[in-house]
Amino acid sequence: MNGPGEAVTSQAIAQCERIIRPYIRRTPVIDTDGGEFGLSAGAICLKLELLQHSGSFKARGAFTNLLTRAIPEAGIVAASGGNHGAAVAYAAMRLGKPAKIFVPSISSPTKIARIREYGADLTVEGERYADALAASEAWALQTGALRVPAFDQDETILGQGTVGLELDEQAPDIDTVLVAVGGGGLVAGVAAWYAGRIRVIGVEPFAAPTLTRALEAGHPVDAEAGGLAADSLAPKRIGERVFPIAQKYAPHTVLVTDDAIAEAQKTLWRALRIVAEPGGAAAFAAILSGAYQPAAGERVAVVLSGGNTAAVNFDTR
Repeated sequence: MNGPGEAVTSQAIAQCERIIRPYIRRTPVIDTDGGEFGLSAGAICLKLELLQHSGSFKARGAFTNLLTRAIPEAGIVAASGGNHGAAVAYAAMRLGKPAKIFVPSISSPTKIARIREYGADLTVEGERYADALAASEAWALQTGALRVPAFDQDETILGQGTVGLELDEQAPDIDTVLVAVGGGGLVAGVAAWYAGRIRVIGVEPFAAPTLTRALEAGHPVDAEAGGLAADSLAPKRIGERVFPIAQKYAPHTVLVTDDAIAEAQKTLWRALRIVAEPGGAAAFAAILSGAYQPAAGERVAVVLSGGNTAAVNFDTR
């Protein structure tokens, strides 16, 4: 077996993309001007991954797992704050496989409804992602179902890395990409694709700084796990297979407040009529709040990673 991160290369990501291409959307990018958001920054490229099947980038990793691993008769099982569960449920529905999904009670009603809509057997277990994960592992041992990890699995990271492949083709002249971090599958996948060719910056809530704490310690450690985006960006720690990739290719993070995330959601709606969930807007919050300040002439891309949220009237204050 390869060591942590060794199997996740740009070549492997390109091979993965060819396998999952019939099942995923090539999500669009739009070029915006910082002045649209009251910023002095120049052009900002937005990768609209919230338009992906199941409402987030997670569909990429889900299909990679289901299309490249042997699925037993017992089907598949996954634990999720919500988006991964919806993605696995969607992929299982498309491929005709039974799926069991565990989510914590902090998962939003919108995400729970979406998982059920896709026909998966859903159980709400505990208050946090770690509780749902423990329940899913027990289910796998009991039934023999295939575990599909939300972030700490090579296949999952490879699938998420196809976001980077697409962005590279669509916006080949960027200098920096901002990516929200929960367990780290997306930031690791994108960073592995670029392999140091551009800056990949992880963006985390102050309330859930999993990668920040790991980079400080030199290895994954438990971190705070709360905040506005807790249903998508708040596992207890960064993934063991994720960390060496992030440490090598995305060793810098910025932290944003819950207020900044909420303001980013409102701004995306007011300026672009884009509805992003808190975790999906976190990377944009970094540039909007000034937590990340581009240099003069720096060309920045932002991944808007998810849109699974209830209808909200962002026009009210």
